[in-house]
Amino acid sequence: QVQLVESGGGLVQAGGSLRLSCAASGSIFSVNVMGWYRQAPGKQRELVADITSGGNIEYAESVKGRFTISRDNAKNTVYLQMNSLKPEDTAVYYCNLVQSRIRRYDYWGQGTQVTVSS
Repeated sequence: QVQLVESGGGLVQAGGSLRLSCAASGSIFSVNVMGWYRQAPGKQRELVADITSGGNIEYAESVKGRFTISRDNAKNTVYLQMNSLKPEDTAVYYCNLVQSRIRRYDYWGQGTQVTVSS
């Protein structure tokens, strides 16, 4: 079993910055993908960014150039630096970890609210 604990959400004005952190603990494989998803009211959950244990990164088009994902493999922690925030970035942000051994294991954090005021 894997537990994901997120921190760093909050309220910020448009143009501001926030940094999210997600620490994973438990039975973590050396090869995995950690990432951030978000879900705004009335919308589907969507990928924001993810990063493999080898360092390959994927961003949603809407956050490219503004958000930066990084990870510390020794600490099993993933970060999301969010700059130039916009009101449309307002959502609950969820940490995700995916790993595979015979079958796929998918884990989610409890979510952290990010609110960007205009």
